[in-house]
Amino acid sequence: MKILTANRLTDGEAVWFAADGTWAETIDVAETVDDKAGEARLEAIGKAAHDNNEVVDVNLIDVSLVGGTIRPLRLREAIRAAGPTNRLDLGKQARPSAGAA
Repeated sequence: MKILTANRLTDGEAVWFAADGTWAETIDVAETVDDKAGEARLEAIGKAAHDNNEVVDVNLIDVSLVGGTIRPLRLREAIRAAGPTNRLDLGKQARPSAGAA
């Protein structure tokens, strides 16, 4: 299973392509795909957003669903989804809506 991630060009925020067609700041609303056609569609969306100077560092990443929650398989992506590991009062995990991110 894969999702599309990038960094928003205006502020560098880690974002994920959401099922509603927007770039979301939280991974929990990311659109998941599990076939080559879905991956190709997300890659095309990412390329278009990159070409329009909306995002940079566009990547498809591997994830799994654990109890209905999207979990990145790589540590790098888990840190991007949550924020700094040395300061839990900063980053996405410090936001009131962070929940289990």
